[in-house]
Amino acid sequence: MLMLVRLIDAISEFTGRLAAWMFFAIGLFVTYEVVMRHFFIAPTIWVDEVSRIMQVWAAYLAGAFALKRRDMITIDVAFTDPASLARKLVESFALLVMLLFAGVATYYGFALWLKSTLAGHTTDSFLAPPKWLTHASVWVGFGLLCLQGLAELYKIWTTGIPIGGADPLGGAH
Repeated sequence: MLMLVRLIDAISEFTGRLAAWMFFAIGLFVTYEVVMRHFFIAPTIWVDEVSRIMQVWAAYLAGAFALKRRDMITIDVAFTDPASLARKLVESFALLVMLLFAGVATYYGFALWLKSTLAGHTTDSFLAPPKWLTHASVWVGFGLLCLQGLAELYKIWTTGIPIGGADPLGGAH
């Protein structure tokens, strides 16, 4: 089981870093568009749509990474001791609620992706990329969030709650 948790952690780490580089690339694309549009009066036809698609993917890919690193919003005024049973129960409950939402989003996101893929839908833009390209980000991102949520549940009850981004399994950040 520990090997599976480490694999999930590694996947989340990879997708988080990929998302960061995607946001960086988006910044470069938009800068290129501004220069082309304002200095050369030659706007591109691809920057807007490619940037939007990458933003959607990067946002969904970053979710599991943020959960792994415990960078999501947490309120621990009443349960400050991470080793206490109460804190473990509260953390587990929060993860279960998140898993419920992420599971529903994964299920319906997959159904939407499958429908648009089978129907061959495209966007109503000049480039007209297939809609499955953006629809896939929903179920992939929430699916990764589900996997990381299960890994975090395992960690809470076996190795303890990570404090301040520390990895209880000894992996590097």
